[in-house]
Amino acid sequence: MENLNLIYPEIFLSLLTIGLLMLGVFKKNSFNLIIRFSSIGLLLLIPVVYINNNTSNELFSQNYLVDSFSIFMKILILGSSAIALFFTNEYIKNSSINQFEYPVLVLTSILGMFVMVSSNNLMGLYLGIELQSLSLYVLASLNRDSIKSTEAGVKYFVLGALSSGLLLYGCSLIYGFTGSTNYYIIAKSFDANNLALLFGLVFILVGLAFKISAVPFHMWTPDVYEGSPTSVTAFFALAPKVAGMAAIIRILYVPFGNIVIEWQTILIFISVASMILGAVAAIGQSNIKRLMAYSGISHMGYALAGLVTGTKDGVASTILYVLIYVVMSIGSFVCILVMKRKNIYLENIRDLSGLSKNHPLVALSFVVILFSLAGIPPLAGFFAKFYIFMAVVKVEFYTLAVIGLVTSVISAFYYLRIIKIIYFDPSQEKFDPISSNGIKFSLAFSTLIILFYFLNPSIFTFFTNIATAAIK
Repeated sequence: MENLNLIYPEIFLSLLTIGLLMLGVFKKNSFNLIIRFSSIGLLLLIPVVYINNNTSNELFSQNYLVDSFSIFMKILILGSSAIALFFTNEYIKNSSINQFEYPVLVLTSILGMFVMVSSNNLMGLYLGIELQSLSLYVLASLNRDSIKSTEAGVKYFVLGALSSGLLLYGCSLIYGFTGSTNYYIIAKSFDANNLALLFGLVFILVGLAFKISAVPFHMWTPDVYEGSPTSVTAFFALAPKVAGMAAIIRILYVPFGNIVIEWQTILIFISVASMILGAVAAIGQSNIKRLMAYSGISHMGYALAGLVTGTKDGVASTILYVLIYVVMSIGSFVCILVMKRKNIYLENIRDLSGLSKNHPLVALSFVVILFSLAGIPPLAGFFAKFYIFMAVVKVEFYTLAVIGLVTSVISAFYYLRIIKIIYFDPSQEKFDPISSNGIKFSLAFSTLIILFYFLNPSIFTFFTNIATAAIK
């Protein structure tokens, strides 16, 4: 087939998944081998994906795109997933969820994300979302001995099914009135005066909002983050957010790129609601995973604010924000996995009391990450928000920028509260020594990027600008 090399990553990932599944079935106690092969396979895929850089090719009758945007997002998905498997390996074993299905489910969800990112067709997008989602539902409830994990899986499944139904209904409306599910044909046939088409767009955006934990389909996030095994929660906070945001960017700027004014209103509501709810609801949380869930909702609100602009600068700022958010999330969840006493993993924020005295380097890294999440200069998180607000101000959406700044100040409160507990509260018993090289490497990696990003911020912006060039 012509241009078959463009889908080598998807083919390789499919074969790797099937091969590891067969290995797990026929070889007992194969978890260590399978998770090692999975991590190595994901890292090897990065250069395979990158080979197609600076190309723009359409496959399967223009229904599948391989361009600089999809390539960048796929590399980010692969990198974040590989690191997640690396630093959560010890936790998976200690929590007795070291079943061979775990890494296989991660790989199948990544394959779904690849389809989401490259799809130029509503049906392809839906299939990619379902492949990703079904894998994540099982991962959330993987710890069968935990009622919380089972409950998290059920909640995620029920609400996910509802959002998928709304998304599919929106797709059916678009298809019914344009006669096609291809993005290019929809762009040519879309009539902004047709109310049914606008309803279809609303349903699609609401369905996609679920995938990135944005309001109004955010309600699953705190419960699923808390109930799922922490290793699964860490994965939820990384790759699926990248894939969901990529799908939103593609669908807004390709089939609906000519009706920016119509979807701006919807996106402003989702963005503002996410920023406000995430900032306010996190204040009263005592469980650090629930706090990170609300923090993630708020950060997705900021990322969506860049898309509201309808400009390439806005898209570039959103892609950069997602990239930096992934790095900050890696650091955050590594620090959460350090919270272990007598081989029991802790989740209460109060358990961080006196961390600075017992584990000074971990405390310093956590503080750097928290300050970055709050947007304190000169850390990477500040630049991420700065570029978003600059793009918003450039198109004169001053109210949105002010709301973003105010919610940033509010959210700084709960980050500072954690820092106060770490440095000023009475010291508790030490956490267990860190024996995992994955945790040590990942914490150093994320902290150093956040800390020294300001020395040369153009490194990341160079790549995000290349990715943005493929849009519109």
